Amino acid sequence: MKLKPFGRLSLFALLLAALPSAGARAAAPDAACTPNFPLQTGLQHGWLGADAAYSIPLQDGRDLWIFGDTLNGPRRIVHGNDPVMVRNSIGISTCKAGRWKISYSIRLDERHKPVDFFHAQHPHTWYWALDGFRAGADVWVTLLCVRATEAKSAMGFETCGSDLARLSSIGPDPQRWQIDYFPLVADGAHAYPSATTVIDGDHVDLFALDEQGAKPLIAARIPLSGLAAPQANLEYLASGTKWVKGFDPAHAQAIMTPGISELSIRYHPDLGRWLAVQFDPSAFSRSILLRSASSATGPWSAGQVVFKVPEMDPAAPANDKDTFCYAGKEHPEFERGDLVFTYVCNTFAVSKLATQLNIYFPKTVRMPMPQLPGGAAAQ
Repeated sequence: MKLKPFGRLSLFALLLAALPSAGARAAAPDAACTPNFPLQTGLQHGWLGADAAYSIPLQDGRDLWIFGDTLNGPRRIVHGNDPVMVRNSIGISTCKAGRWKISYSIRLDERHKPVDFFHAQHPHTWYWALDGFRAGADVWVTLLCVRATEAKSAMGFETCGSDLARLSSIGPDPQRWQIDYFPLVADGAHAYPSATTVIDGDHVDLFALDEQGAKPLIAARIPLSGLAAPQANLEYLASGTKWVKGFDPAHAQAIMTPGISELSIRYHPDLGRWLAVQFDPSAFSRSILLRSASSATGPWSAGQVVFKVPEMDPAAPANDKDTFCYAGKEHPEFERGDLVFTYVCNTFAVSKLATQLNIYFPKTVRMPMPQLPGGAAAQ
């Protein structure tokens, strides 16, 4: 079965098809780096573009980047509507003396062939690896289960649950990291915690797009002391803002309506506020929104447009009607009182990926911190 079109016309479409992490660490001198993601052409297992691009600060000062569908090889190759790719990969970035460096990691199997960094744990499925958080020396990453479908109402895929991966023994070589998998929410819930993840006190909050009804963003959490058995210790925020054991999307409190399948929620101690960065959930919008709240679970301010992606400007001379953009999210560890976020652009005409090397990799925006509702602004 084929996924048409590929990639995150994928996760982004979870919302469209149904329409009627840790808190920020304090800015340091090395926050002067602005992330960038060069393609590795000419290498046997080169990293040639990907989406998602969640970042997780590691204990040793490096940053772990989580990437979705990842083009790989010496050059971009597309067979019909099928690019040569793996379903997820990672990167490790450093920022020393203001110099940015990123090392990509595509896992290789025993035959030295590229495979998904996070291996699917269910037959005939794959993982889109998304946001995560650090707990002690370990890192936890949310994994959205996806499978191909022939259903006429779908876009070639459907979600099938969410799991957690625990990364341990995090040394210099990601190929040697230990990965353990834990079930979280089983297939059938139609809402799977993965959209964004943050440490909030003595819990980790995990947010999910409810794929049914008004498509709200809803919240679940796990006590940090209960990570050894995440499914057994899962709670959800129910209507009336009470935390209830288990996970029942039908009775969950709406955090944002409509929600979106990818965003960032991060705490800003200098503002005393939580900030959410996301694309406008309207169909194929070019607007990136900023919201704020005093609590990770809201109530959230209405989204204010802080950026319009130029790649989707219909008045631009080089505009390509097949290009669409998504995956907006913030990276506070690289901020200096300003706002840093990434987004990714893709194409409906999959064959164009082979020749349009200016799309399908994270692009970074650094801008002054906007004035927030109520007058809050960066100090």
